[in-house]
Amino acid sequence: MRKILLLIAALVLLIAGTTWLVTGANRGWTKTSVEVKTLDEVTGIEGITYQKKFLPGVDFLGAAVVGAGVLAGASFLFRKQNKK
Repeated sequence: MRKILLLIAALVLLIAGTTWLVTGANRGWTKTSVEVKTLDEVTGIEGITYQKKFLPGVDFLGAAVVGAGVLAGASFLFRKQNKK
């Protein structure tokens, strides 16, 4: 059980880090929408619209580290099995 919890903790860190890097390595807070500048074709006025997009930030990484730490800490609640 110990090894399984440690493996899951490592996978949580790996998946969270990979997700963070692949989606743009946002060093701010997690965002669920981003600004997109648009240009009106008729008037030529520039405007801002919001597009739904998930950008995980450092709080996402922090939550993953805490979750992995809890899993790794829980692994110490189980004894090592001695093989005879």
